[in-house]
Amino acid sequence: MGVGAAELREISSLCHVFQRTVAESGDVVALRTPDDAVSLTWRQYGERVRRLAAGLHALGVRRGDTVALMLTNRPEFHLVDVAAIHLGAIPFSIYNTSSAEQIEYLFANAGNRIVVCEERFLPLVRDVDRVVCVDGAPEGAISFAELENAGSPEFDFDAAWQAVGPDDVLTLIYTSGTTGPPKGVELTHRNLTYSMGAALESPDIADAVHKGRVLSFLPDAHLANRYFAHYFPIVSAATVTCVADPKAVVATLPAVRPTVFLGVPMLWYKIKAGIEQALAAQTGLRRTIADWALAVGLSTVHSPGKGSRWRHRLARRLVLDKVLAGVGLDACVIPISGAAPIAVDTLDFLMAVGLPICEGWAMSETSVHGTINPRHAIRPGTVGVAQYGAELRLAGDGELLMRSPALMRGYRNDPERTAEAIDADGWLHTGDIATIDEDGYVSIVDRKKELIINAAGKNMSPSNIENALKSAGALIGSAVAIGDRRPCVVALITLDPDAAAAFAERHGLPADPAALAGNAIVRQEVAAVVERANGRLSRVEQVKDFTILPVCWEPGGVELTPTMKLKRAAIAEAYATEIAALYRPRG
Repeated sequence: MGVGAAELREISSLCHVFQRTVAESGDVVALRTPDDAVSLTWRQYGERVRRLAAGLHALGVRRGDTVALMLTNRPEFHLVDVAAIHLGAIPFSIYNTSSAEQIEYLFANAGNRIVVCEERFLPLVRDVDRVVCVDGAPEGAISFAELENAGSPEFDFDAAWQAVGPDDVLTLIYTSGTTGPPKGVELTHRNLTYSMGAALESPDIADAVHKGRVLSFLPDAHLANRYFAHYFPIVSAATVTCVADPKAVVATLPAVRPTVFLGVPMLWYKIKAGIEQALAAQTGLRRTIADWALAVGLSTVHSPGKGSRWRHRLARRLVLDKVLAGVGLDACVIPISGAAPIAVDTLDFLMAVGLPICEGWAMSETSVHGTINPRHAIRPGTVGVAQYGAELRLAGDGELLMRSPALMRGYRNDPERTAEAIDADGWLHTGDIATIDEDGYVSIVDRKKELIINAAGKNMSPSNIENALKSAGALIGSAVAIGDRRPCVVALITLDPDAAAAFAERHGLPADPAALAGNAIVRQEVAAVVERANGRLSRVEQVKDFTILPVCWEPGGVELTPTMKLKRAAIAEAYATEIAALYRPRG
């Protein structure tokens, strides 16, 4: 059952994989919501894809056409996306935080005439011929039911999907635009099937995904979520639970108990804080045993040996496995961290409680084909080793280069920037500065254009400093290290909304971010967090001063991309006054 690694790399299209999974695993639940208000088997998934493909065809969608999707994490996304690819069309997703102007830019680049969206997003979509609304039937829009019933009996569904080939574009992924307008990454069926086939060369991944359980909660405009919670379930007949509100994901974990779980560093920091609170809540003898179990786990991480591993198994049986079950990650075979670097102490802690986080590296341009830490040979601080079929090398300036059959076809309508990214020999210039050790483990130093070089000429990684701050205490939401061409490092800090609200309640303070930012108790607590972080940094990296901003930054805003990457240039401009004040001599 299922498609093997070698077979997947050679298969003609994801449509073929989908049809095979429907035929072989028809009774397995494919798509559901946490409350099971929607629950579809693979057979039902296949039947609805057939009807929706006919409906899209009736609206004029043909091979090579683009279809925009602006949806939260809901079953309709999967249904429409797969229906479109069965026509040879190119579905692409839009970040829900996008403005009307940003969407207009994407539509101009993609050239779509149809958008499928939720009613709340209707005011943002312009200049398209047809709008399909999945949760209503407002005037001027087509309802989801109408789309599903619009097909003609003469439409030959099987002929349409069987004509889709490996070099047809499967999707567009628009980069988050930290340094300019988003680029449309064109990924083919061959790119993604090769990437997933390469991943299946790892027995751990193959075991975890086969008829496993995954959560869809990250934006589908981000390839990582499409890959792990949309494309891979098609390959493995896994069950996808769609979580429309990403803030609800931690609460949803215990009910789903995913076998594969991809989290960004900020989420892992929250999970770490939750586990710490659960252990700290124990009293008496239970607290003593909990402290012992965690100490044993950390000791095993730092000094593995036969004796320590035996004690760790005992600690897990007595305490730690129950803690993991409490957060819903006890069945997770492959917990993955990606999208940004994660603090080493967080990885050590989670490994100590029995959650081996496999940090990896990849890009949209590489179809999520890149590096990953092997589950049983994790080296914290690295992003692991090259996956099957990925060639890696370093340029003279330390930039990581990659070559692979999974590399994108190019940037849509942008041959100039495509040529800048992929050289004549087929090497992708990733923009990441890296090192590769003698065993092939890759460490990402930082983005090529984001390194701090201080006034004394010392090179530093701002993300390393920022991760130290965020992992040292749950109160810090975002942190920006400043210090390029400066005498020392300072930081702009925003408070984490959830942690700040809880802190305010405990201390009888108003929960308003502006009031908290100026509060002496909050300042004192953040200062303690900064001091802890500084203890993990070299002297030149240590934060000498900081300011707490009276705002909370939201994904897709001025300061953060939709994938939570810092827009450093925009931040430097927007907060120039605050930065200048931090370097002003104190009298």
